[in-house]
Amino acid sequence: MGFFDGYNIATSGMAAQRTRINVVSANIANAQTTHTTDGGPYKKQNVVFEEVLLDQQKKAQGDEFDQSKVDTKHQNVGVKIQKVVESDLENIMRFEPNHPDANKDGYVAYPNINPVIEMTDLIEAMRSYEANLSAFQTQKTMDDKTIDLLKA
Repeated sequence: MGFFDGYNIATSGMAAQRTRINVVSANIANAQTTHTTDGGPYKKQNVVFEEVLLDQQKKAQGDEFDQSKVDTKHQNVGVKIQKVVESDLENIMRFEPNHPDANKDGYVAYPNINPVIEMTDLIEAMRSYEANLSAFQTQKTMDDKTIDLLKA
């Protein structure tokens, strides 16, 4: 494990959770959006994370893995965003005949977004971000103390 691997892991986690916070915030903000530029109601979005580990390279090469051939300057460890996907949940239909987006039967399609669940996801993402920040700060403290010991 390299000197900066702890920082890289923590910052990749913070970046991933920041994206998740932005997506969940957009879901909350658009929970009542009935008309988008695409023409229909807003579609809830979900973030898909992907782990990035040196072990994946080891598994792919099996017994032939040669540690000496690993580019230690550019080892990818941590987490990244694989993709942001639209939810396949069906829209909620409400009878509002006077709404400008009502269909011929008087029903309006609303996004299937539960604000309580979204707020829970937002809190979870914020806590995960804070945990990664704490890991970063702990790594920094350990490195500072190691440097102080080496000076003495």
